[in-house]
Amino acid sequence: MNSETLLLRQIHPRFVQNDRVTSQAFAPRATDRNRLSVYDGDQIQPAAAWRHYTAEQSLQSAGVMAVSVAECTALDLPVRPDPQPFPEHAVIDFGVFGRNAINRAAKRLRDAATRRGWRHRAP
Repeated sequence: MNSETLLLRQIHPRFVQNDRVTSQAFAPRATDRNRLSVYDGDQIQPAAAWRHYTAEQSLQSAGVMAVSVAECTALDLPVRPDPQPFPEHAVIDFGVFGRNAINRAAKRLRDAATRRGWRHRAP
């Protein structure tokens, strides 16, 4: 990964309201230990990531959006590979942030992803 690497985020259908993605899609849940799961875009293309997520993992996704490593770094969010569940897996670590800071960072990531547009949409 480098600063230009796109981190591919699966967007659950409940996080799309009026065809707009909510910032919840970019905020880790408490059970995630403040780490947001993403795919390393240097290792997998958006459509393949979507197929892996929906077909192999049997999870729901309205599509794939992306933020860059540089955008995360600008928000003081470390990014690192996490190949334990599968080789292309990575995490954005919100570990040092409190809930309010997580919500602010999630909104900024959502805004960056929205400017970039959908990388892949579910058929």
